[in-house]
Amino acid sequence: MDGKPCYLSGDGTGYISRLADEMEDAQLDMAAEILGHAADMLADSKTTAVQLRFLAARMSEALRDACRIAESRGARIPEPPCPDTDDAEE
Repeated sequence: MDGKPCYLSGDGTGYISRLADEMEDAQLDMAAEILGHAADMLADSKTTAVQLRFLAARMSEALRDACRIAESRGARIPEPPCPDTDDAEE
């Protein structure tokens, strides 16, 4: 996808939508796993610069995926109704 956003048309219940949701879930699970490794590696004084560089690269990829997912899912969330301004003044 080369970092470009992806958009699906439809009602969100079709095969491709489910496949996209599964991919997003896998990406978020991987990000959580990488975050756990990061905590362990940062706590270990024997972690090398090469290992930290590799970790930073994977964390960058995971963060990019998470941002793309958040943007995509945010676009699918309907705007909440505006609160009644009369109620807010009371």
